[in-house]
Amino acid sequence: MRLLFAHGWGFDRHFWTPLAALLGQWPQDLDDRGYFGAPATPRIEGPCIAVTHSFGTMRVLSAPPPGLAGIVAINGFERFTAVAGRAGVPLRVLDRMLRRFEIEPRPVLAEFRRTCGSDEPFGAIEAEPLHADLLRLRDAAPPIPRLPVLALHGGRDPLLSEAMRDGTFAGADVRRLVHGAGGHLLPIEAPELCAAAVRGMVESIAA
Repeated sequence: MRLLFAHGWGFDRHFWTPLAALLGQWPQDLDDRGYFGAPATPRIEGPCIAVTHSFGTMRVLSAPPPGLAGIVAINGFERFTAVAGRAGVPLRVLDRMLRRFEIEPRPVLAEFRRTCGSDEPFGAIEAEPLHADLLRLRDAAPPIPRLPVLALHGGRDPLLSEAMRDGTFAGADVRRLVHGAGGHLLPIEAPELCAAAVRGMVESIAA
């Protein structure tokens, strides 16, 4: 069983360093959208479990690898913005981000990362994929997966309200875990907890 790591908006494959180090018993593939340099799109062969963060969940759901057997969605969701009958971030928030991003992309990215809980410095950015994925974050709604999902959320997530967290993956084969004190960056804040969740998913599928 391979592990496919998919990061969220505004981060890259290095986001996974603390968690990936705890899961070295399984072969790993780390995708990278190229927000800060060259992108990397792993070619996955055979069964795999996707370990996703935030918007990375939407990316995997939009183009799942053929051997996808399960998803550990950390701070994840299949839709970000609100629609009738479904909690989400108001469209006007994303529209404002998009307008500002077209003028001053770096400050918008820095503000977003701070909101998530990260003050880590970052290098030169590639505005094109960031802008394209911000549009996807606004509008995309990939289908609910027909495979096991473990949704791991932080009880103090500054981006995802409790209603949003409770509404994710409605109708899917989903198990939910909440780290009460956690925020939006659980793979960094609580890598041991996330690693235990991934191990549990691997073991349940392999059983």
